[in-house]
Amino acid sequence: MTDHLFSVQDRCVLVSGGSRGIGRSLAEGFAQRGARVVITGRDAQTLQQTAREISVGSHPVEYVVCDVAQSAEIPVMVESVIARLGRIDCLLNVAGVNVRKRVENYTVAEFDGILNINLKGAFLVAQAVGRQMIAQKSGGSIINVDSLNSFRPLKGVQPYAMSKAAISAMTRGMAMEWGEHGIRVNSLAPGFILTDLTKKLWSDPTMQAWNDANCPLKRLGQPEDMIGTTIFLASDAAQFLTGQVIYVDGGITCGLQWPIPLE
Repeated sequence: MTDHLFSVQDRCVLVSGGSRGIGRSLAEGFAQRGARVVITGRDAQTLQQTAREISVGSHPVEYVVCDVAQSAEIPVMVESVIARLGRIDCLLNVAGVNVRKRVENYTVAEFDGILNINLKGAFLVAQAVGRQMIAQKSGGSIINVDSLNSFRPLKGVQPYAMSKAAISAMTRGMAMEWGEHGIRVNSLAPGFILTDLTKKLWSDPTMQAWNDANCPLKRLGQPEDMIGTTIFLASDAAQFLTGQVIYVDGGITCGLQWPIPLE
């Protein structure tokens, strides 16, 4: 007998920030497993190319242009997704940005830019989708992308770390309020992931050595490493799991490593 416990077949999935990096990988992972997927992002050309490249089977991946920093675009985007899919069973709330510099050097525009996308945008997308799920009366799964920075913040990314710590709190709060509607809300907190945007950083041998010294699994994560946990959170296998932050980080948040070999 086929085990449907971990199935996402025919689930209607919205991926905010789905055109590249982790979002693209998650969208592809769900599409490959039979989900009906819509991705969103700011650039129509990139979205179109991504949707074409990751489409499989009888349900081609669709896309809707939306800048989550522009609040007015979010309800319009959700309405467009409903017009395409008829419903939303799962939200992957991925869209995010970062700027690396010392605390004293951030401008107000940089701070606002990070918080508007990472926190305000994420909240408004989840709010709009939550309203839709409540109206559907059949539950749902919302998965917010968090970060190891919400637990162990790094130097040089203070606004980003603040935004992700707030996502952890948002996840728990939404789980508390929407549980009565059968809506589960969890966070996926990636560790250090090798993407097109981080390739230059991790090509530095010093950075590679630092990661290898601190990560128990001795490697960087790949966007595909996020798929399994996210499929689990979206599936019936996690039907009693809500309000949790799941760190998928190769163990780097476990603790500190000794700088000298153990005998």
